[in-house]
Amino acid sequence: MQNTLTSIRVRPALPTDQTSMITAIAASGLFLPGELDGIEEMLTSYFAGDPVADQYWITAADGKKSVGAAYYAPERMTDGTWNTYLIAVHADYQGQGHGTALMRYIERALASRGERVLLVETSGVPGFERTRAFYRKIGYDEEARIRDFYKAGDDKVIFRKALVANSLI
Repeated sequence: MQNTLTSIRVRPALPTDQTSMITAIAASGLFLPGELDGIEEMLTSYFAGDPVADQYWITAADGKKSVGAAYYAPERMTDGTWNTYLIAVHADYQGQGHGTALMRYIERALASRGERVLLVETSGVPGFERTRAFYRKIGYDEEARIRDFYKAGDDKVIFRKALVANSLI
């Protein structure tokens, strides 16, 4: 799917994207080394043909290089509720519309299938205020906060957006 406003190309991830996706995710500054190992394992499994039904990896590409990535899947035991479990843009490309393009791609893909709700979760620590501001800016509402979820003093903040076919920007 091409974002015509910013010429950012967002598309389903390919096995050849894995290395640059991991580089972009690591360079986003949002994930710890142990978390990066788990993400790399998920990508390896996904590209090996072991994906779980209805789980998707997409990439924001600059030429042939991935500069951002997102992973989304349905919430279990729900009807039409999905979660963006990971979104990251390389620090050198942040603030240029890549994150917005990734989220809009997901929103449009899900809305076109009749899905109802998209969630995204993030940390409540001060260092993630820019991330939370990003979600607010692109139309997500803070729906819930679970205190001390990740560790003492680090809340889980859940943002929500209703998906309506043909009404997304």
